[in-house]
Amino acid sequence: MTPFGQRVRELRAARGVTLAKMATALGVTPAYLSALEHGKRGQPTFALIQGVIHLLGVIWDEADELVRLAELSHPRITVDTAGLAPEATLVANRLALEIAELGPDELAALRAVLDQASRRRGRA
Repeated sequence: MTPFGQRVRELRAARGVTLAKMATALGVTPAYLSALEHGKRGQPTFALIQGVIHLLGVIWDEADELVRLAELSHPRITVDTAGLAPEATLVANRLALEIAELGPDELAALRAVLDQASRRRGRA
């Protein structure tokens, strides 16, 4: 499941909207919406994100969060390390090989390192 898919599912459940009802309102099939939630489809389009926001009555911070989560919900990401230090290539490849074996605490620790780097660069 992608971060976007997980949040959409939570919002749907909280508002009592079924997957089928939401899919119909958005003009997509329930199978497509399910695949999007489970990370079996690529990043949602901006139009679909806006449709979800409108349909679920999401405002302000929650809407911004959904847009941000959609940007971070590519289920198959490619990391281009060309031109970076050899260590960057090593880390990217190790992560690709080992991510499935990392537990929640280890993933949270990696995320904290990335969040700290983003804050240092003013992108938090």
